[in-house]
Amino acid sequence: MGLDRITREQGRELYREVLPALGVAASAVRYSKHPDKVVSYTIQRTVNYTNVCNAYCSFCSFYRAPGHPEGYLLSDDEILNKIADAIERGASGIFIQGGDHPDLKIEYYEALLRRVKSRFDVWLHSFSAPEICNLAAVSGVTLEEAIARLRDAGLDSIPGAGAEILDDEIRERISPMKIKTDEWLAVHRTAHRLGLRTTATMVFGFGETLDHRLNHLDRLRELQDETGGFVAFVVWPYQTGRQRPSTLPHEKPSDEEYLRMQGLARVYLDNFENLQASWLTVGLETGRKALHYGANDAGSVVLEENVVAGAPDSLAAGEEVIRRNIERAGFVPMERDSIYSRRAPSLRLSRVRAGRPALAEIPCDRSQGLRRQL
Repeated sequence: MGLDRITREQGRELYREVLPALGVAASAVRYSKHPDKVVSYTIQRTVNYTNVCNAYCSFCSFYRAPGHPEGYLLSDDEILNKIADAIERGASGIFIQGGDHPDLKIEYYEALLRRVKSRFDVWLHSFSAPEICNLAAVSGVTLEEAIARLRDAGLDSIPGAGAEILDDEIRERISPMKIKTDEWLAVHRTAHRLGLRTTATMVFGFGETLDHRLNHLDRLRELQDETGGFVAFVVWPYQTGRQRPSTLPHEKPSDEEYLRMQGLARVYLDNFENLQASWLTVGLETGRKALHYGANDAGSVVLEENVVAGAPDSLAAGEEVIRRNIERAGFVPMERDSIYSRRAPSLRLSRVRAGRPALAEIPCDRSQGLRRQL
């Protein structure tokens, strides 16, 4: 952050620049923060413990309403087996995420977290802001109490899911029963105050204007100025999936629009250290191009994905594919953890208490602000 921080009007102008010029501007910010040619990636497992949700988002193909015959809640043993399999396959982080379940109280989540932590030495980057708001409401506890109890039970960091566009004009149209902008921000502000690092996201392409997107970026930039608790930002285009509601576009944004939005975000979010490319939603080729539009991270080797619709190349891309994709873009691949601390894959030690491999840490950069002090 400095006196030369980009303004909204400059942001509008930059977004409309010729694409190569936008890439140059975004890359300049990227190299000012990460001068080396390293591009990080991570191996994580998404465990969707339930698809039961009472938010009824118009764009979601994953959820099932309470009482629906296709609704499910995984047993603890099923969840633990998925985590064991993930660690066997090299995962360093577990992303537990589901829906806004109307019946699960905080005691359920505490017991699950404790059981996972008692068996595995693994980072839990889990539960979105909507889930946390919902479980607090269902349990009759404050947001601060809910997050503190989850942290004490084993939650390590919180993903940025559920942000979509942080502007209530858009949220009222696409997900009127989901948490509003101030609630999403409150979860992350509270988490930062309680010592949990989080990530931030944006999903664009719902028919919003550039000003709506700039409102989103402004709110993230302001909160990061206040707390410094975000470790990364991820932007991706809306995926049409099986849903075709009349309130939403029937085509997802173009690859060029994605590169423009990512490049703008890299310049605009000057107080974010890391920007992740979203190969899972745009494919490996465009994900490779994104590394020249400000991204210093290539995203995840995803061992399971049920929520992102229409993900090109998705599960076919294992670790070697991701590493080769990074190298083809002219960068050096390096594994990281869920809060963007770099790790050396060749130095795997014991990660599971029963004897599975783990990773030795290498400092992510000269800043110590990227990792939660434990």
